[in-house]
Amino acid sequence: MESFVEWGYLGLFLSSFLGATIIPLSSEIVLSLLLTQGFDIKLSIIIATIGNWLGGLSSYYLGSLGKWDFVEKYFRIKKDKITGFKIKIDKWGSTYAFLCCLPFIGDPIAVSLGFFKINLLKVSFWMFVGKLVKYILWTIITVWGISIF
Repeated sequence: MESFVEWGYLGLFLSSFLGATIIPLSSEIVLSLLLTQGFDIKLSIIIATIGNWLGGLSSYYLGSLGKWDFVEKYFRIKKDKITGFKIKIDKWGSTYAFLCCLPFIGDPIAVSLGFFKINLLKVSFWMFVGKLVKYILWTIITVWGISIF
């Protein structure tokens, strides 16, 4: 984490991007450390959001490369069992992208949305909004924490 902090905004972008992939990395810690060093709040939120959003879209893209044959062979899930779920995810799937900001489940959600080929424009919008909300809330918590100590 220290090297990401030493790189300033570039480190924040990279940690945010990588943190939205399957690589376990906490960009929130990098954001907090930069804010404690006096980095601009608005710019930090924007950079973290864009990096995390692009990382999430890369997970979506990887999911879009998936094939049913692979899922049936290695996960033993038959396509006909998923048909009912597919109808729901086609209707509401893009809004699930808002949840891509959550730890642990966010990356699998992004991959799944890509696998099911959910509308990229809608997924992009909801994913961006979710990640923006996450970083705004995290910044509020960080600034509040700084003010009481």
